[in-house]
Amino acid sequence: MRAIAYTKSLPIEDPQSLVDIELPEPTPGPMDLLVEIEAVSVNPVDTKIRQWMASEEPRVLGWDAVGTVVSMGADVTGFSVGQRVWYAGALERPGTNSQRQCVDARLVSKAPESISATEAAALPLTAITAWELLFERLKIAPGKQPAGEVLLVSGAAGGVGSILVQLASRLTAATVVATAGRLASRQWVTQMGAHHVINYREPLRPQLEALGIDAVTHVASLTHTEQYFETFVDLLAPFGHLALIDDPAELNVAPMKRRSLSLHWEFMFTRSMFQTPDIGAQGRLLGEVASLVDAGVLRTTLTNALGTINAANLRRAHGLIEKGGSRGKIVLTGFGD
Repeated sequence: MRAIAYTKSLPIEDPQSLVDIELPEPTPGPMDLLVEIEAVSVNPVDTKIRQWMASEEPRVLGWDAVGTVVSMGADVTGFSVGQRVWYAGALERPGTNSQRQCVDARLVSKAPESISATEAAALPLTAITAWELLFERLKIAPGKQPAGEVLLVSGAAGGVGSILVQLASRLTAATVVATAGRLASRQWVTQMGAHHVINYREPLRPQLEALGIDAVTHVASLTHTEQYFETFVDLLAPFGHLALIDDPAELNVAPMKRRSLSLHWEFMFTRSMFQTPDIGAQGRLLGEVASLVDAGVLRTTLTNALGTINAANLRRAHGLIEKGGSRGKIVLTGFGD
Protein backbone atom coordinates (compact mmCIF):
# COMPACT_ATOMS: atom_id res chain seq x y z
CA MET A 1 0.00 0.00 0.00
CA ARG A 2 1.06 3.60 -0.55
CA ALA A 3 2.20 5.72 2.37
CA ILE A 4 4.19 8.85 3.14
CA ALA A 5 6.98 8.66 5.70
CA TYR A 6 10.20 10.19 6.99
CA THR A 7 13.36 8.91 8.68
CA LYS A 8 15.64 11.92 9.16
CA SER A 9 14.56 15.18 10.80
CA LEU A 10 15.12 17.46 7.81
CA PRO A 11 13.89 20.96 6.89
CA ILE A 12 10.55 20.70 5.12
CA GLU A 13 12.10 22.30 2.01
CA ASP A 14 14.26 19.16 1.60
CA PRO A 15 12.56 16.68 -0.78
CA GLN A 16 13.63 13.85 1.55
CA SER A 17 11.84 15.34 4.57
CA LEU A 18 8.71 13.40 3.57
CA VAL A 19 8.77 10.71 0.88
CA ASP A 20 6.34 8.38 -0.90
CA ILE A 21 6.91 4.71 0.00
CA GLU A 22 5.25 1.30 -0.22
CA LEU A 23 4.37 -0.63 2.96
CA PRO A 24 2.72 -3.99 3.69
CA GLU A 25 -0.95 -3.83 4.55
CA PRO A 26 -1.42 -3.83 8.35
CA THR A 27 -3.24 -6.60 10.21
CA PRO A 28 -5.78 -5.49 12.84
CA GLY A 29 -5.38 -6.61 16.44
CA PRO A 30 -8.29 -7.82 18.59
CA MET A 31 -9.50 -4.28 19.39
CA ASP A 32 -8.60 -2.70 16.05
CA LEU A 33 -10.44 -1.47 13.02
CA LEU A 34 -8.66 -1.63 9.67
CA VAL A 35 -9.66 1.58 7.87
CA GLU A 36 -9.34 2.58 4.21
CA ILE A 37 -8.27 6.23 4.45
CA GLU A 38 -10.35 8.79 2.53
CA ALA A 39 -9.11 12.12 3.90
CA VAL A 40 -6.59 13.37 6.45
CA SER A 41 -5.73 16.69 8.03
CA VAL A 42 -2.35 17.99 9.15
CA ASN A 43 -1.69 19.24 12.68
CA PRO A 44 1.23 20.96 14.45
CA VAL A 45 2.02 17.65 16.18
CA ASP A 46 2.91 16.17 12.76
CA THR A 47 5.53 18.84 12.16
CA LYS A 48 6.93 18.67 15.71
CA ILE A 49 7.49 14.93 15.58
CA ARG A 50 9.11 15.15 12.15
CA GLN A 51 11.42 17.91 13.37
CA TRP A 52 12.32 16.44 16.77
CA MET A 53 12.19 12.65 16.47
CA ALA A 54 14.35 10.94 13.86
CA SER A 55 13.47 7.31 13.15
CA GLU A 56 15.61 4.36 12.05
CA GLU A 57 12.65 2.88 10.18
CA PRO A 58 10.31 4.91 7.95
CA ARG A 59 7.72 6.53 10.21
CA VAL A 60 4.24 7.41 8.97
CA LEU A 61 2.76 10.55 10.49
CA GLY A 62 -0.83 11.79 10.66
CA TRP A 63 -3.45 11.72 13.42
CA ASP A 64 -6.67 12.80 11.80
CA ALA A 65 -8.66 10.66 9.41
CA VAL A 66 -12.00 9.89 7.85
CA GLY A 67 -12.25 6.49 6.20
CA THR A 68 -14.18 3.29 5.64
CA VAL A 69 -13.98 0.16 7.81
CA VAL A 70 -12.40 -2.69 5.84
CA SER A 71 -12.18 -5.31 8.59
CA MET A 72 -12.32 -5.63 12.38
CA GLY A 73 -10.55 -7.42 15.20
CA ALA A 74 -12.28 -10.25 17.04
CA ASP A 75 -13.15 -8.15 20.10
CA VAL A 76 -14.58 -5.12 18.29
CA THR A 77 -18.27 -4.33 18.67
CA GLY A 78 -20.46 -1.48 17.48
CA PHE A 79 -18.97 -1.12 13.98
CA SER A 80 -19.57 -2.74 10.61
CA VAL A 81 -17.57 -3.26 7.43
CA GLY A 82 -18.24 -0.46 4.96
CA GLN A 83 -19.09 2.09 7.66
CA ARG A 84 -17.57 5.57 7.37
CA VAL A 85 -15.72 6.51 10.57
CA TRP A 86 -13.48 9.26 11.90
CA TYR A 87 -10.82 9.44 14.60
CA ALA A 88 -7.50 10.94 15.69
CA GLY A 89 -5.66 7.73 16.56
CA ALA A 90 -2.73 7.14 18.90
CA LEU A 91 0.63 8.89 18.95
CA GLU A 92 2.78 5.77 19.17
CA ARG A 93 1.18 3.85 16.27
CA PRO A 94 1.68 4.31 12.51
CA GLY A 95 -0.25 7.36 11.34
CA THR A 96 -3.00 8.17 8.91
CA ASN A 97 -0.80 9.12 5.94
CA SER A 98 -1.24 5.70 4.34
CA GLN A 99 -3.89 3.97 2.29
CA ARG A 100 -4.94 1.74 5.21
CA GLN A 101 -4.43 2.03 8.94
CA CYS A 102 -5.20 0.05 12.07
CA VAL A 103 -6.75 2.04 14.90
CA ASP A 104 -8.11 1.13 18.34
CA ALA A 105 -11.89 0.99 17.91
CA ARG A 106 -12.41 2.72 21.26
CA LEU A 107 -10.97 5.93 19.77
CA VAL A 108 -13.33 5.87 16.79
CA SER A 109 -16.90 6.88 16.05
CA LYS A 110 -19.26 7.00 13.11
CA ALA A 111 -18.40 10.02 10.95
CA PRO A 112 -20.89 12.83 10.28
CA GLU A 113 -23.25 12.12 7.39
CA SER A 114 -24.04 15.71 6.41
CA ILE A 115 -20.56 16.79 5.29
CA SER A 116 -17.92 15.36 2.97
CA ALA A 117 -14.91 13.32 4.07
CA THR A 118 -12.72 16.32 3.27
CA GLU A 119 -14.77 18.61 5.49
CA ALA A 120 -14.99 16.05 8.29
CA ALA A 121 -11.26 15.26 8.36
CA ALA A 122 -10.57 18.77 9.65
CA LEU A 123 -12.22 18.06 12.99
CA PRO A 124 -11.32 14.93 15.01
CA LEU A 125 -8.02 15.81 16.75
CA THR A 126 -8.92 19.43 17.37
CA ALA A 127 -12.46 18.57 18.48
CA ILE A 128 -11.14 16.07 21.03
CA THR A 129 -8.58 18.58 22.28
CA ALA A 130 -11.13 21.40 22.53
CA TRP A 131 -13.81 19.22 24.14
CA GLU A 132 -11.45 17.83 26.78
CA LEU A 133 -9.99 21.29 27.47
CA LEU A 134 -13.38 22.99 27.79
CA PHE A 135 -15.41 20.40 29.68
CA GLU A 136 -12.81 18.26 31.46
CA ARG A 137 -9.88 20.61 32.20
CA LEU A 138 -11.58 24.01 32.58
CA LYS A 139 -14.80 22.33 33.77
CA ILE A 140 -17.12 24.83 32.12
CA ALA A 141 -20.50 23.17 32.29
CA PRO A 142 -22.66 22.66 29.19
CA GLY A 143 -26.00 24.43 29.19
CA LYS A 144 -27.21 27.99 28.85
CA GLN A 145 -27.77 28.85 32.52
CA PRO A 146 -25.63 31.99 33.05
CA ALA A 147 -22.87 31.57 35.63
CA GLY A 148 -20.82 34.69 34.94
CA GLU A 149 -18.06 32.77 33.18
CA VAL A 150 -15.82 34.61 30.73
CA LEU A 151 -13.54 32.46 28.56
CA LEU A 152 -10.55 34.07 26.87
CA VAL A 153 -9.35 31.97 23.92
CA SER A 154 -5.82 32.93 22.93
CA GLY A 155 -4.87 31.85 19.41
CA ALA A 156 -8.51 31.36 18.48
CA ALA A 157 -8.12 31.28 14.69
CA GLY A 158 -6.09 28.07 14.61
CA GLY A 159 -7.40 24.53 14.36
CA VAL A 160 -8.15 23.95 18.06
CA GLY A 161 -9.37 27.51 18.60
CA SER A 162 -11.77 27.32 15.65
CA ILE A 163 -13.70 24.41 17.16
CA LEU A 164 -13.23 25.48 20.79
CA VAL A 165 -14.93 28.81 20.08
CA GLN A 166 -17.84 26.95 18.49
CA LEU A 167 -18.21 24.52 21.40
CA ALA A 168 -18.01 27.24 24.04
CA SER A 169 -20.34 29.73 22.36
CA ARG A 170 -22.96 27.21 21.27
CA LEU A 171 -22.98 24.68 24.11
CA THR A 172 -22.25 26.81 27.20
CA ALA A 173 -23.35 30.11 28.73
CA ALA A 174 -19.80 31.49 28.88
CA THR A 175 -18.94 34.79 27.23
CA VAL A 176 -16.28 33.91 24.66
CA VAL A 177 -13.55 36.45 23.98
CA ALA A 178 -11.16 35.43 21.19
CA THR A 179 -7.77 36.88 20.34
CA ALA A 180 -6.77 37.34 16.70
CA GLY A 181 -4.51 39.66 14.74
CA ARG A 182 -5.22 39.96 11.04
CA LEU A 183 -8.60 41.12 9.77
CA ALA A 184 -9.23 37.76 8.07
CA SER A 185 -8.55 35.95 11.36
CA ARG A 186 -10.83 38.31 13.27
CA GLN A 187 -13.61 37.71 10.77
CA TRP A 188 -13.03 33.94 10.95
CA VAL A 189 -13.33 33.67 14.74
CA THR A 190 -16.45 35.84 14.62
CA GLN A 191 -17.94 33.35 12.15
CA MET A 192 -17.01 30.55 14.58
CA GLY A 193 -19.15 32.24 17.24
CA ALA A 194 -16.87 34.45 19.36
CA HIS A 195 -18.88 37.09 21.22
CA HIS A 196 -15.93 39.50 21.21
CA VAL A 197 -12.59 39.61 19.38
CA ILE A 198 -9.54 41.49 20.65
CA ASN A 199 -6.14 42.03 19.03
CA TYR A 200 -3.29 40.03 20.57
CA ARG A 201 -0.78 42.54 19.13
CA GLU A 202 -2.06 45.19 21.55
CA PRO A 203 -2.33 45.14 25.38
CA LEU A 204 -5.24 42.88 26.31
CA ARG A 205 -6.49 44.50 29.53
CA PRO A 206 -7.54 47.86 28.01
CA GLN A 207 -9.38 46.02 25.24
CA LEU A 208 -11.23 43.86 27.76
CA GLU A 209 -12.07 46.85 29.94
CA ALA A 210 -13.48 48.62 26.89
CA LEU A 211 -15.86 45.67 26.60
CA GLY A 212 -16.85 46.04 30.25
CA ILE A 213 -14.81 42.98 31.31
CA ASP A 214 -12.57 43.58 34.34
CA ALA A 215 -11.41 39.96 34.67
CA VAL A 216 -11.83 36.61 32.98
CA THR A 217 -12.67 33.39 34.76
CA HIS A 218 -11.03 30.99 32.29
CA VAL A 219 -8.19 31.18 29.78
CA ALA A 220 -7.53 28.69 26.99
CA SER A 221 -3.97 29.36 25.82
CA LEU A 222 -3.44 27.58 22.51
CA THR A 223 -0.12 29.08 21.39
CA HIS A 224 2.76 31.22 22.69
CA THR A 225 1.79 30.60 26.32
CA GLU A 226 5.23 31.59 27.57
CA GLN A 227 4.89 35.01 25.94
CA TYR A 228 1.48 35.81 27.44
CA PHE A 229 1.55 33.86 30.71
CA GLU A 230 2.06 36.87 33.01
CA THR A 231 -0.74 38.71 31.24
CA PHE A 232 -3.11 35.77 31.65
CA VAL A 233 -2.36 35.52 35.37
CA ASP A 234 -3.02 39.24 35.73
CA LEU A 235 -6.33 38.98 33.86
CA LEU A 236 -7.73 35.98 35.73
CA ALA A 237 -10.22 36.48 38.54
CA PRO A 238 -9.59 34.74 41.89
CA PHE A 239 -10.08 30.95 41.62
CA GLY A 240 -9.77 31.23 37.84
CA HIS A 241 -8.48 28.52 35.51
CA LEU A 242 -5.78 28.55 32.85
CA ALA A 243 -5.43 25.64 30.40
CA LEU A 244 -2.76 25.28 27.73
CA ILE A 245 -1.86 22.89 24.93
CA ASP A 246 1.54 24.10 23.72
CA ASP A 247 5.07 23.44 25.02
CA PRO A 248 6.50 26.44 26.88
CA ALA A 249 10.11 25.95 27.93
CA GLU A 250 9.49 27.50 31.35
CA LEU A 251 6.61 28.97 33.38
CA ASN A 252 6.85 30.76 36.71
CA VAL A 253 3.63 29.64 38.40
CA ALA A 254 4.30 31.29 41.76
CA PRO A 255 2.19 34.40 40.96
CA MET A 256 -0.83 32.13 40.58
CA LYS A 257 -0.89 31.33 44.30
CA ARG A 258 -2.23 34.64 45.61
CA ARG A 259 -5.48 34.27 43.64
CA SER A 260 -5.69 30.47 44.03
CA LEU A 261 -5.51 30.00 40.27
CA SER A 262 -5.49 26.56 38.67
CA LEU A 263 -3.21 25.43 35.84
CA HIS A 264 -4.26 22.63 33.48
CA TRP A 265 -2.51 20.90 30.61
CA GLU A 266 -4.52 19.32 27.81
CA PHE A 267 -2.90 16.55 25.72
CA MET A 268 -5.41 14.53 23.77
CA PHE A 269 -3.10 11.53 23.38
CA THR A 270 -2.94 10.85 27.13
CA ARG A 271 -5.84 8.41 27.11
CA SER A 272 -4.44 6.28 24.27
CA MET A 273 -0.82 6.56 25.42
CA PHE A 274 -1.59 5.28 28.93
CA GLN A 275 -4.57 3.08 28.03
CA THR A 276 -6.61 4.79 30.72
CA PRO A 277 -9.76 3.05 31.97
CA ASP A 278 -11.87 5.71 30.25
CA ILE A 279 -10.12 5.46 26.87
CA GLY A 280 -13.50 4.98 25.20
CA ALA A 281 -14.47 8.53 26.16
CA GLN A 282 -12.76 9.79 23.02
CA GLY A 283 -14.85 7.63 20.74
CA ARG A 284 -18.00 8.67 22.58
CA LEU A 285 -17.24 12.39 22.41
CA LEU A 286 -16.48 12.12 18.70
CA GLY A 287 -19.90 10.52 18.34
CA GLU A 288 -21.43 13.54 20.07
CA VAL A 289 -19.48 15.91 17.85
CA ALA A 290 -20.67 14.03 14.74
CA SER A 291 -24.28 14.40 15.92
CA LEU A 292 -23.76 18.13 16.55
CA VAL A 293 -22.34 18.54 13.04
CA ASP A 294 -25.28 16.70 11.51
CA ALA A 295 -27.67 18.86 13.57
CA GLY A 296 -26.06 22.02 12.18
CA VAL A 297 -24.74 23.14 15.58
CA LEU A 298 -21.06 22.73 14.65
CA ARG A 299 -19.40 23.34 11.29
CA THR A 300 -16.20 22.19 9.66
CA THR A 301 -13.04 24.22 10.26
CA LEU A 302 -11.59 23.35 6.85
CA THR A 303 -9.90 26.34 5.18
CA ASN A 304 -7.37 24.78 2.80
CA ALA A 305 -7.81 21.61 0.73
CA LEU A 306 -4.40 20.80 -0.77
CA GLY A 307 -5.33 17.92 -3.08
CA THR A 308 -4.38 14.26 -2.88
CA ILE A 309 -2.43 12.55 -0.10
CA ASN A 310 1.18 12.40 -1.29
CA ALA A 311 4.61 13.52 -0.13
CA ALA A 312 4.69 16.72 -2.15
CA ASN A 313 1.34 17.95 -0.83
CA LEU A 314 2.18 16.94 2.73
CA ARG A 315 5.44 18.90 2.51
CA ARG A 316 3.38 21.93 1.43
CA ALA A 317 1.03 21.41 4.38
CA HIS A 318 3.89 21.05 6.89
CA GLY A 319 5.48 24.18 5.48
CA LEU A 320 2.30 26.21 5.93
CA ILE A 321 1.91 25.07 9.53
CA GLU A 322 5.56 25.75 10.35
CA LYS A 323 5.19 29.25 8.91
CA GLY A 324 2.44 29.93 11.46
CA GLY A 325 -0.58 32.20 11.40
CA SER A 326 -2.86 29.85 9.47
CA ARG A 327 -6.62 29.78 10.04
CA GLY A 328 -8.61 26.59 10.53
CA LYS A 329 -7.35 23.31 9.12
CA ILE A 330 -5.49 21.91 6.11
CA VAL A 331 -6.89 18.70 4.59
CA LEU A 332 -5.74 16.24 1.90
CA THR A 333 -8.09 13.77 0.23
CA GLY A 334 -7.55 10.44 -1.53
CA PHE A 335 -4.44 8.86 -3.02
CA GLY A 336 -5.21 9.45 -6.68
CA ASP A 337 -5.13 6.76 -9.36
